[in-house]
Amino acid sequence: GKWSKTMIGYGAEDDHFVLELTYNYNISSYKVGNDFQGITIESSEALERARAANMTVKKDASGQSILYSPSGYKFIIVDSAQPKDRDPVVSVGISVSNMESSLKYWQGQLGMQVLHSDPALASLHFAEKQAKLELHKIDGSVDHAKAAGRIAFSIPGGELKGLEEKIKGEGGTILTPYITLDTPGKAQVQVVIFADPDGQEICFVGDEGFRDLSQVDPNGDKLLLEAMEADKSNEWFAKKGRSKMTE
Repeated sequence: GKWSKTMIGYGAEDDHFVLELTYNYNISSYKVGNDFQGITIESSEALERARAANMTVKKDASGQSILYSPSGYKFIIVDSAQPKDRDPVVSVGISVSNMESSLKYWQGQLGMQVLHSDPALASLHFAEKQAKLELHKIDGSVDHAKAAGRIAFSIPGGELKGLEEKIKGEGGTILTPYITLDTPGKAQVQVVIFADPDGQEICFVGDEGFRDLSQVDPNGDKLLLEAMEADKSNEWFAKKGRSKMTE
């Protein structure tokens, strides 16, 4: 049951999109569904590092460079210099089964601004210089399988209950009603979790507590490397004659 969580990105969470990596020591892999369309990053430097590490760089039909993480998550790398005045993470793509319903939800209920929309692809954001959300229309239903992730946004804590009431009033799905979470020795944070029409989990957190909890740890890289070096779970399972689970 041992697990760990790592927040990783190109800068502080106040103005950068970050990934939350959850590692369960007793699980070897997760089944990937069709819900995740990839994260687009603008960084020639990332491509150079990938090639130096002998990672496979593929090209899609439009000539974009594609990388896959060890767990099968897709990254689209734009081959231009990594920007210094904004987040290199350009967009996050998810699948939708009905573009009209999804736009009504993300724009009409959650309040995102539509930058582009056609029957196959829509692009939205909350503000300039933030990573965009891309909705990709697929045939059939969206399968989240076991590797599904959650997307999170922060808003002023005083607006959370109002947003919850709005979603409830419009018949939206509330997975976790408004709740205050205690973090020993740190700030409390208010949270509410919704699901879009295809079941994509969306977490809204109160910005005030979130800013306190999301401070950059200057020793973060060192602590992550030490934890990876100390992970002997494969050896432990082998010694016990057992295998890690596949989800």
